[in-house]
Amino acid sequence: MSKIIEVKGLRKSYGRNEVLSGLDLSYDQGQVIGLLGPNGCGKTSLIKILTGLIHDYEGTVLIDGQAPGVYTKSITAYLPERTYLAEWMKAKDAIDYFNDFFADFDKVKATEMLNRFRLDPNQKIKTMSKGMQEKLQLLIVMSRASKLYCLDEPLGGVDPATRSAILDVIMNNYADKATVLISTHLINDVERIFDSVLMIGNGQVRLDASIDEIANSGKSVEDIFKEVFSFGW
Repeated sequence: MSKIIEVKGLRKSYGRNEVLSGLDLSYDQGQVIGLLGPNGCGKTSLIKILTGLIHDYEGTVLIDGQAPGVYTKSITAYLPERTYLAEWMKAKDAIDYFNDFFADFDKVKATEMLNRFRLDPNQKIKTMSKGMQEKLQLLIVMSRASKLYCLDEPLGGVDPATRSAILDVIMNNYADKATVLISTHLINDVERIFDSVLMIGNGQVRLDASIDEIANSGKSVEDIFKEVFSFGW
């Protein structure tokens, strides 16, 4: 099985602040990977490097065997932590925009999920709540048939009752044999869908293990998280 993510000696600094300090990672296709760590540990920087949005780093990064660029962007679907859609757009405009931009976009699937989330296709984004905007962005991202999905805090702005439905959307709509990388603080809500867990802190890998290895320890992912970061990272 080919590697979808290969990272060697990855370093990234902002001025004198080094947020990633020599990361080595390797993942096969077809996994759901939980990316966990405290605020400021470098999760978002790592995701932006993998998606080709940050270029000034040291080390080697390969997505499906190639350095981040035109090809890797064509096979990677990215959900950022913040809303990025233009406020003037209506929900249907956002769907049309992605349909025009990405060859792997499924407009029928996007429209079905729009109805499932009970979002008005004619409502402007600027009038939507934060949770509604996040649902719209998620359904657009999950309507692509990508090889890699990078989701940065997909549950951050939604209420607990909606989280299970959103997780179901994620699990039921990503492309066959694709890899899903999910950054989250809501470990209890999400750990049931993980195949493996990556914990980073202080710019370094603190844990890289399969969910089976964690289960065999007799502890939950959250238990391990508390142990790993008990020193305040």
